[in-house]
Amino acid sequence: MSNLAQTTLRSIMGKLTLDESLSSRDKINDELLKILDEATDAWGTKITRVEIKDIRPPQDLTDAMTLQMKAERERRAKVLEAEAKKQAMETEAEGYKRAQILESEARKEAAIRDAEARERLAQAEANALRMVSEVLKVDPSTYLLGQKYVDGLVKLASSGNSKFIIIPSDIISSIKSILRM
Repeated sequence: MSNLAQTTLRSIMGKLTLDESLSSRDKINDELLKILDEATDAWGTKITRVEIKDIRPPQDLTDAMTLQMKAERERRAKVLEAEAKKQAMETEAEGYKRAQILESEARKEAAIRDAEARERLAQAEANALRMVSEVLKVDPSTYLLGQKYVDGLVKLASSGNSKFIIIPSDIISSIKSILRM
């Protein structure tokens, strides 16, 4: 019986990895019980319980397992650190991307508002020009040209170097005709 138990136990342990053999005592007990019970059934013996109390690997194997566990812990720590760095970089990149998108959307919105303001200003100027041309009964282009000319004369007159301003007579007669209307 003892020899049968030993050879069966060696057979079961040979199928398992070292980690499984140290952590699967219940599995080993169940399998050993089944095999021994079947083998001793012909002898009229019923085996109801088998229990392995302790599994002691040799010291060199225990030392190797300790080194393996230490290496595995270090590997996991490096993997976790790498994953944390990766996640931090991804989060930073996502933040930068979001900031760029928001900045782009803000520029687009500002450009739209600016264009709308310019459009309203142009519409207001067109309405003002139409009113002036209706009141003065003058071609709008003539009015605009005269306005630019007067603005230029004002700038010349406000210059510190100007002592005299000569205005052509045809311009003066145009201004007079506009003012009479």
